[in-house]
Amino acid sequence: MLKNYFKIAIAVLKRRKFFTFISLFGISFTLTILMVVTSFADKMFGPNYPDNKRDRSLYVIEHEEFDDKTQGMNKGPMSFYFLNHYAASMKTPAKVAISSMFTFTNTYVNNKKISISLKFANADYWDVLDYQFLEGRPFTKQQIDNAEKVAVISEDTRRDYFGDIPSVVGKYIEADNVKYRVLGVVKDVPATLFTLYADIYLPYTVSKNDYRNKDFGGNYSAILMGNSKDNLPKMKNEFANVISRISMKDKQFNHLYCYADSYFNTLVRTMAGRKENSGMATFVVIISIFVFLFLLLPTLNLVNINITRIMERSSEIGVRKAFGASSKTLVYQFIIENIILTFLGGLIGVVLSVIVIKIINGANLIAHLELTLNFTVLFYSLLTCIFFGLLSGVYPAWRMSRLNVVTALKA
Repeated sequence: MLKNYFKIAIAVLKRRKFFTFISLFGISFTLTILMVVTSFADKMFGPNYPDNKRDRSLYVIEHEEFDDKTQGMNKGPMSFYFLNHYAASMKTPAKVAISSMFTFTNTYVNNKKISISLKFANADYWDVLDYQFLEGRPFTKQQIDNAEKVAVISEDTRRDYFGDIPSVVGKYIEADNVKYRVLGVVKDVPATLFTLYADIYLPYTVSKNDYRNKDFGGNYSAILMGNSKDNLPKMKNEFANVISRISMKDKQFNHLYCYADSYFNTLVRTMAGRKENSGMATFVVIISIFVFLFLLLPTLNLVNINITRIMERSSEIGVRKAFGASSKTLVYQFIIENIILTFLGGLIGVVLSVIVIKIINGANLIAHLELTLNFTVLFYSLLTCIFFGLLSGVYPAWRMSRLNVVTALKA
């Protein structure tokens, strides 16, 4: 039966090639955009290199100090002192990685200026995150305590600064007019991971900014890693209790807001600018409306085209009904035909997505971001194909099944 439906579907597609082209173009173009966006979102929000332990980690990216009287506020990353004193002293986390946001500086090689980004970190940073060392090792707690001028550099920085030499461990790299001894080289990190991306990683004790400054605001963020994902609620509650006990007496602001959330929740809270709630519900509603409207246009286009096809096939429908075909059989046949059409468009969409992703990766629009079509992306694409096939096929199929035999034969 399915084989016959497939043959009929192919014959119908060949009958009106222009309508078929419009249908396939609408489906494939929509799916291409969805797959590329989903691929980007997977790289942005998924547990990818080097942040592979998100299932048992909480993130503290920003804080907000607020004053009721003046309505003034101070919002942004925190100081090293704030995170080290309050977050790193917690009992539940197994490790607390503290690192600065990257800052840009310049260095010179053979009279050529190279723009590089610096990041300062503590020793736990290398235990929480799974950086792939191409050679060498990270700096240790003892080297941090001794304020040794040592560095871990990225793969790109090794190539740009030292050229094609077998090893750079033990050599010196100059940044911000200071020479650092290279301890290791790590695989490049995509620039989309703004809290982890850098060209040179340095001990926080060699920073020109005073890491002992007791102001709450600064340039640092933290990752709290538990022994397992079961520790997350306890870590979250402990951090909330620690923050609630911080005295704001003699401070410029009288309220302090700071949260330890999952990575995705942290980004949503940052974008939404919320205090007491994360804004997740609002974010989900907005994204759902956007996706619905995005899918609505091609779906309505398919519905209109399918209705037009129904009117062309009214004689066929009348003959089949006259020979005893039930409305249920006709509806089932038309939905199957429409799903086949949708999957053909989906197949074209996958091919186009591979081409577009290859072009994006080749253009290097975002530093070190390598988009891929993984199983997650393909799974959502499959669901989208089914959604298109059913949504755009049910109403036209119902219209077709309701045609009167006499009316259909006269058409």
